[in-house]
Amino acid sequence: MSSKLIDGKKISAEIKNNLKISIDKIKNNFPRTPHLVVVLVGNNPASISYVKAKEKACQLVGIKCHVERLSEEVLESDIIRYIEKLNQDDQVDGMIVQLPLPQNLDEEKIIQTISSLKDVDGLNNENLGLLASGQPRFVPATPLGVQTMINQLDFVTEGSKIVIIGRSKLVGIPLALLLSSKTPKGNATVTICHSKSKDIGSHTLSADIIIVATGFPHTLKKDMVKKNSIVIDVGVNRIEDKSKKNGFRLIGDSDFDEIIDIVSKITPVPGGVGPMTIAMLLENVTKAFYINNAKKL
Repeated sequence: MSSKLIDGKKISAEIKNNLKISIDKIKNNFPRTPHLVVVLVGNNPASISYVKAKEKACQLVGIKCHVERLSEEVLESDIIRYIEKLNQDDQVDGMIVQLPLPQNLDEEKIIQTISSLKDVDGLNNENLGLLASGQPRFVPATPLGVQTMINQLDFVTEGSKIVIIGRSKLVGIPLALLLSSKTPKGNATVTICHSKSKDIGSHTLSADIIIVATGFPHTLKKDMVKKNSIVIDVGVNRIEDKSKKNGFRLIGDSDFDEIIDIVSKITPVPGGVGPMTIAMLLENVTKAFYINNAKKL
């Protein structure tokens, strides 16, 4: 069973080790280290957990990380004003707004306020446009992490059939652009399925790789997967489990226990895509440092 698992923790650890070496060199030649600001609004337990993981990872590689904690009642105008201030701060290399935001806030408006040169989540329209045009600056961390995992398998994407279930701006759309791009790591034939797609199984059954990113458990079932295919499960869902100390356990969007016997490789949840997302965010922050300080280095 373990031979079928794609170990995101192991791959991300190697990436972080390499980043630490790069950042140590920056420290020796520059008066400051790369600097990330995370805007956290409200008390969503999952968001708080994700932000803590990002803080810990930043500390590990030597990136300065400041978390700006704002109440759920914060005014949208105050968030925008704060982001605009960070846009002008040459001591800040990258920033992210932890999603989701409370429903009373315009998520899209807030994200688009972030300078495209500091948008290390890659969600700004300019950065998505650069990705679509084949000239990526910052690629959203999860798609970049998924692509890296596929490359680690020595899987040749060129000419392969990849089905992505989910069309979010955060994962599905940018991932489709990456994997179909005219690059050695792309050139795949990519199909995007979504909530309005009919008979998704008719697409997935012919796929070499299935990437599921819907945010709903049991989206990908055993009868939707062909033998020896690869499954990348992006989903993270909390389900009640009284046997656990915290009262819940994490599962993905696929029926992992049933699918693992069929596939050649699959990502576990947790321990698969999650660690890769954080590692790619750190890469983006480091890249932002070099972009924003090119004239000083």
